[in-house]
Amino acid sequence: MKLLIDMNLSPGWVDWLAVRRVEAIHWSAVGPGTAEDPEVMAWAAANGYVVFTHDLGFGALLASVEATGPSVLQVRTQDVMPESLGPRVLRVLEEHEASLRSGAIIVVEEARARVRILPLPRPQ
Repeated sequence: MKLLIDMNLSPGWVDWLAVRRVEAIHWSAVGPGTAEDPEVMAWAAANGYVVFTHDLGFGALLASVEATGPSVLQVRTQDVMPESLGPRVLRVLEEHEASLRSGAIIVVEEARARVRILPLPRPQ
């Protein structure tokens, strides 16, 4: 599984994950920092990446078009640095690898992770 780290997360995630044998690339290495979410999503889908973000917009974007991918790993914690959140992210990646490979949005919070399988229903 490959992670595309969104601009709102530190590029330090790339090295932190690499040491733990998780392939990752930061958006700043592949696209403009001003890119909108649809561009990030399109690149991730075309290149087989899971979007790793702190942005709420990706879930709404997936729902708006009833997309089946790419998968999104969304963190909803105050401290999003790899040194503090990294172990939790690794556990979630291991526990929910099958869901992420088949299409899901996973929201990682302090005490739990919520999984929603894609496609998400459109808002009414």
